[in-house]
Amino acid sequence: MTKFGFLLSAMLLAGTSAMHAQMDASIKLNEVMTNNRASLQDEYGQREAWVEIENISHSTYNIRGMYITTDSSVLQRSMSVPERIKRMSIIPNGELRTNLSGRQHLVLFLNSQPHLGSLHLTTPVDSTKSLWIALYNGNATQLIDSVTVPVLKADQSYARIANNGTAADWEVKSADRVTPGISNITTVSESKIDKFKREDPHGFAITIMAMGIVFVCLALLWIVFSLFGLLMKHIETAKKVANKQPLKPITKTVETAMEVSRITGNVLQDGLKTKGIDREIYMAVIGMALSQYEDDVHDVESGVITIQPKPTRWDDEYSQMTHFHDPVVPSDHAAPQIPTTTNNAL
Repeated sequence: MTKFGFLLSAMLLAGTSAMHAQMDASIKLNEVMTNNRASLQDEYGQREAWVEIENISHSTYNIRGMYITTDSSVLQRSMSVPERIKRMSIIPNGELRTNLSGRQHLVLFLNSQPHLGSLHLTTPVDSTKSLWIALYNGNATQLIDSVTVPVLKADQSYARIANNGTAADWEVKSADRVTPGISNITTVSESKIDKFKREDPHGFAITIMAMGIVFVCLALLWIVFSLFGLLMKHIETAKKVANKQPLKPITKTVETAMEVSRITGNVLQDGLKTKGIDREIYMAVIGMALSQYEDDVHDVESGVITIQPKPTRWDDEYSQMTHFHDPVVPSDHAAPQIPTTTNNAL
């Protein structure tokens, strides 16, 4: 074999090994039951411990030739392969059900005999102790998956709920939640009526609920009518007050107060402009206005102004022109003489 052929064979072998390793990682232990009393039965009506294997990928993979073991001594690296195989149970060839398609499950019975069926393995299980169970590849050297199962009660299972590689990926399931052959995470569609019937088979809860609804409705009606009565009472009281004390005098009083306030403001502004001069006068005016407002004292005026003419003749030109008529003799003798003739000198 040439160097090129040897290198090509090595590359093909490495690629095949990597592909098989990737495919092996898609095969997982999914659910384990160690104390089967009233759960899954085999073809003969017997109930044995069982383990469920799942292909978590979307590709088809055949798990024939792989090994199941519950003997933790196989973890010793110094142990030979033939010795390790003695402590394991092989998944037989020639079984169509071992060819797992994507997301498919397969249940293998433990603590059983192979002559009962191809899915029955001799792998020992002690339900009174915690159990380490592992899945190895076809060469019995590569550990594909393993889990330590705690002591379980009758018909309980230990199931995988996630694939994060931690202990939190597993949980104990009660007998009514065990799911052999299907996904461990299931969604059940149940109507509200069916759920209510299931949770309240005797009808006590629906009776209490109905009585509570009636009581709440009556309480709400009482509150509404009480508030309505109070509102009507206040409206009636307001009407009586309005009839006894009309709004017009109140409005007049408010207008008068506003007018006094305006006048007072003007007076104060004028006082500020005069820099405090005649402050006492302004204070007296304000006090008098407030006193008159409080005592309701004010002038009663008709609002009609009457002006009667009174002649004084002060601008009568005729009485002042003495050369056209007899002079007016003043009643006062001490008054100067008014000339009655024309001044010749002029």
